[in-house]
Amino acid sequence: APAEVEPPAPEALSQAAPAAVGGPAQTPGADPWGDLVPLAKPPVRKLARDLGVDLRQVTGTGAGGVITRDDVQAFTAAPAAEPAAAAGPAVGREDRREAIRGVRKATAAAMVSSAFTAPHVTEFLSVDVTATMDLRDRLRAGREFRDVKLTPLAFVAKAVCLAAKRTPAINATWDADAGEIVYHGAVHLGIAAATPRGLIVPKIRDADLLDLRALATGLSELTETARAGKTPPTDLVGGTFTITNVGVFGVDTGTPIINPGEAAILAVGAIKPMPWVVDGELAVRTVCQLSLSFDHRLVDGEQGSRFLADVGALLEDPGVALTW
Repeated sequence: APAEVEPPAPEALSQAAPAAVGGPAQTPGADPWGDLVPLAKPPVRKLARDLGVDLRQVTGTGAGGVITRDDVQAFTAAPAAEPAAAAGPAVGREDRREAIRGVRKATAAAMVSSAFTAPHVTEFLSVDVTATMDLRDRLRAGREFRDVKLTPLAFVAKAVCLAAKRTPAINATWDADAGEIVYHGAVHLGIAAATPRGLIVPKIRDADLLDLRALATGLSELTETARAGKTPPTDLVGGTFTITNVGVFGVDTGTPIINPGEAAILAVGAIKPMPWVVDGELAVRTVCQLSLSFDHRLVDGEQGSRFLADVGALLEDPGVALTW
């Protein structure tokens, strides 16, 4: 692959929501969505923020128009509206308009929030992955992996989980409300997935506890579910690190935007033969470019560089894992 939801009801809005439901009254400019504050309890507001949902777009079904968790999840699951047919002769050159909503709207809101909240730094590394690709070929020929779709992304995911143990800051969250940095004990790995509904980032929970076969199986199931549009909203939140595989589109590298609430994201470029110097001699090797964007509030240059170098070392020589 490295990966991914309509006018407000009048009764669902209030100039100053009660503290027990919507919190203290908002002052102009305090709410990123505007001055009107939808009625929703704090846990529901947090879920909406995590999913990038504008609560003004959600119709509340609770008592008095209160927006519930089910309302938010139903909104993210709603398919995007079909574009209206263009007027005039169907010559295929007319402009068309499509409502910005659903997954695309949530993704846009989340990316803008991340880009203007977390100070991004991006580093790049070219890696000779010939040994990893040779290992993949050998494993695919064996009985244990014969029925598994073993992609290069599975090796990247395994390398990320191993490297994260050596650099805990890469698997952390900046909690501004609490004034704390949360270092997560588990790696909940997000995989950016392109779907007909837009980009989503479903998660593999506790990825650091999985072996290579289990990771490969999880990636395959995650991708199939995402493309079928069946990823539940709960699988789109709570990640701690994300991988985006731009290489599947033939792209060498990029500067990915961090998924909100996470410390870093790794982009994996196209894997292809390239000239490479080996023992002083020019040779053709299988090479891949990696790019790591990280939140400089959480991860300093030394930590980001060490993590990226560790991932690269594991992909260049998988046997390095035995020394850690």
